[in-house]
Amino acid sequence: MALAGALALMAEARARRHAVVAFNVILLEYAEAIVAAADETGLPVILQVSQNTVRYHGDQFEPLAMACLELARRSSVPIAVHLDHATTRRLCERAQALGFGSVMFDGSTLPDEDNLGATRELVDWAHRVGLAVEAEIGVV
Repeated sequence: MALAGALALMAEARARRHAVVAFNVILLEYAEAIVAAADETGLPVILQVSQNTVRYHGDQFEPLAMACLELARRSSVPIAVHLDHATTRRLCERAQALGFGSVMFDGSTLPDEDNLGATRELVDWAHRVGLAVEAEIGVV
C-alpha cells in the first residue's frame, strides 16, 4: 500500500461505519509495533508524532518522522502520518516538507482572538500546499 492521507482514511472509515485509530509514536519501536499490528489485522491506522515527542528527541524531528513515513509506505494497509499538537508553523512546515499529510495546530495557550488568527493563517498556508489541518480552538 501507499502512504495515505488521514482525511481519506477517516472518509473510508465513516463510509464503512468503522473507526480509524491514531496512535502516538514516541520511539521507532512504537511505530514498528503499530505498523506490524496494522499489517496483521489488515486495518489502517494513523501514526502521530507530537511536538512533545519532537522535544523529547532534542528537536531532531526528521529521523523519527522519516522512519514513520517509510514504515507507512512499506505497509500492506493504508497508513497516515500526522503531526500532533504543533504550536508553531515552523514545525508544521517541517512535517509538510517531509511528506506528512496532516497536522494538528494547537493554539490553545493563546488568547482566543490570537488563536483564531494564527489558526486561520496556518490553514490558509496548509490548504495552499495540500495539507489537512486539525486545530484546537480553546482548551480541551
